[in-house]
Amino acid sequence: MLLKVVIVILFIGIIVSLSSALVFLMKDVGNSKRRTLYALGIRVSLAVLLLLTISWGVYSGQLGSKAPWDKKLHPERLIPLTTKP
Repeated sequence: MLLKVVIVILFIGIIVSLSSALVFLMKDVGNSKRRTLYALGIRVSLAVLLLLTISWGVYSGQLGSKAPWDKKLHPERLIPLTTKP
């Protein structure tokens, strides 16, 4: 459960960083775009952390798929690819 909370917090941080970069882009007129670049750099860093967190969650087994089309959950629905007579 804690892993899911961390993922949601990272995602919200990405959205906040992206929106602040847009505000800085609109406010800073001229060549001073340093704040915009910093905000976008933070967004990229948070996105990398989010991908690493999701990868770790899938690898450790804390995150998984419960989709009905998942082959692991419903092996009886698999259609054999080759049939030999």
